[in-house]
Amino acid sequence: MKVIISQDSLLEALKTVSRAVSGQNTLPVLGNILIQAEGKKVNFYATNLELSISTSCEAIVKNEGAITVPAKILTSYASLLGKNDEIELTATDGATLEVKSPASKTKIKGISADEFPQIATVDSGVKIHLDSKDFRAAVHQVAFAAQENSSRPILAGVYFGAEKSELRMAATDSYRLSEKVLKLKTAVESRKCVIPVRAVFEADRLAAGVEDIRVTIGENQVLFMVDNTQLTSRLIDGQFPDYQQIIPKKVSTTLEVDRAGFELAVRRVSIFAKQNNQHMKLEVSGEGTLAVSTDATEIGEERTTIPVKITGEANIIALNTDYVLDVLGALSNEATVKLELDTKMSPAVFKTVSGSDFVHLVMPLKM
Repeated sequence: MKVIISQDSLLEALKTVSRAVSGQNTLPVLGNILIQAEGKKVNFYATNLELSISTSCEAIVKNEGAITVPAKILTSYASLLGKNDEIELTATDGATLEVKSPASKTKIKGISADEFPQIATVDSGVKIHLDSKDFRAAVHQVAFAAQENSSRPILAGVYFGAEKSELRMAATDSYRLSEKVLKLKTAVESRKCVIPVRAVFEADRLAAGVEDIRVTIGENQVLFMVDNTQLTSRLIDGQFPDYQQIIPKKVSTTLEVDRAGFELAVRRVSIFAKQNNQHMKLEVSGEGTLAVSTDATEIGEERTTIPVKITGEANIIALNTDYVLDVLGALSNEATVKLELDTKMSPAVFKTVSGSDFVHLVMPLKM
């Protein structure tokens, strides 16, 4: 293999695929990036056996071939080369990469490309075309509710439910639940799956700065395509909780509250609630106010009253401050949020005032 490639193209490709490299590998080759020269392009691959990222860029290919090189070493070295340099990459002896720039020359020990695992492909399945901004907004509003290191693997994923012209994305850690509904331009076949939350976050990063993202849901794998970059991930086996059953059908109190003011009040309370397992009380009065407070702790206490628009009766509920801050952060583009309450033992339901495509549940704490 012998190619000439620009430093910026090389570094960008290395950074992109390196995100699939795990720091805890039992197989040394999984810490490497596969570089493959073919035709007029150089392809880059990385995988941790569950998630794979590949990308390609144009280059002058003098000799086709392939080699794997340690991801951290090559990425660090490439970042220290001149930004406008033309870099020559040459594989020698099948396991050494020679890197030449106008001012430097180095050799990096690698591993034969023959030892690199086969990258999973998704050739068929349900194809979904999404606007990148809509997809990224949905990830921001949903994925945080998943529990990445859960003992229940199904809770470490994001539910994707495609039905006709809608895509439902949902995540839960059993203490809270977030759902976002996206409208599709083209109707698709019905398909349900659960995608590891890490893969969803990586797809979100890849979608930054582009117009659209294409998703293909296969039988056991999912493929995200962004321009010339592909992310492939296994799907999580199992049945996602039937969360529609726990969304309250009855509402006793509805309030609309300034999001920024509410977040500030909760942040102040959280300083003291840390001593009380993040326990926070919300008291809705019939006079159009919401009191946000925590019981007295070893370091003190806090109570803030903010004006709200109320429909229904007075109410009270206890919630976890961290969970409330998370959902308010996810709704950072909203000026006003809606909070629906029934009893002190029913979930608190957060919604947007502007539409009905988002719902977030937070389970109550004991008073």
